[in-house]
Amino acid sequence: MLKINGILIKSPSEFQVDFYDIDGESTRNAKGELNRDRITTKRKLNCKWPPLTQAEVSTILNSVKDTFFNVEYYDPLLGKTTKTFYVGDRQMPMLYMKNNNPMWENLSMNFIEK
Repeated sequence: MLKINGILIKSPSEFQVDFYDIDGESTRNAKGELNRDRITTKRKLNCKWPPLTQAEVSTILNSVKDTFFNVEYYDPLLGKTTKTFYVGDRQMPMLYMKNNNPMWENLSMNFIEK
């Protein structure tokens, strides 16, 4: 289940949550030990969809067109949660034409936490 700005979108066939740390000034002392200034931990959601119709791919792309948007998803640490994200690169090769309408294969994109 994935909701963007409160609207349920088609479930991706692949969904992966990455955790990454945001560091400030991190240095090493004379012994080579790390002095780390971790500011926070953020999420990146990696999504990939099965073949989609023109209408389905358009709905998903329109839902992420704003600079920032809210995504409701299942987080491995927090459970069901909503966070604010922005979208990374979006890729979608065209699979084939069906009744003069394109079918899009493997739409993929990342949502990066604000």
